Amino acid sequence: MESDRLWVAEESVEIVGLVALKEHPDCFELCALGVEPRFRGQGIGKGLVEAVMAAAPGRVHLTTIIPEFFEACGFEKCADIPATFPEKRKTTWCDGCPQEHCTVMSRETG
Repeated sequence: MESDRLWVAEESVEIVGLVALKEHPDCFELCALGVEPRFRGQGIGKGLVEAVMAAAPGRVHLTTIIPEFFEACGFEKCADIPATFPEKRKTTWCDGCPQEHCTVMSRETG
């Protein structure tokens, strides 16, 4: 994740959430989003997504198994899958995750 841009949410001195934006040759990808379980439900995840969208220079894509969360953040399911994404699914990152539950989504910045 050396070339990714990373945002964190903090509570006192503790990191309670993070999100990352990766630039691929063919797209921008929201590639990581996590919030500590005890801090979920407080809007931290949505706030992190909005921070990425405010800084991203163009359309942002993602893959997810929780599309309902990202729909609430303004993302839509899309058919125009960036060429980077099929290769991404061949990594160990996706091992154990049923690909039939994986949804590609995107949102325009602005």
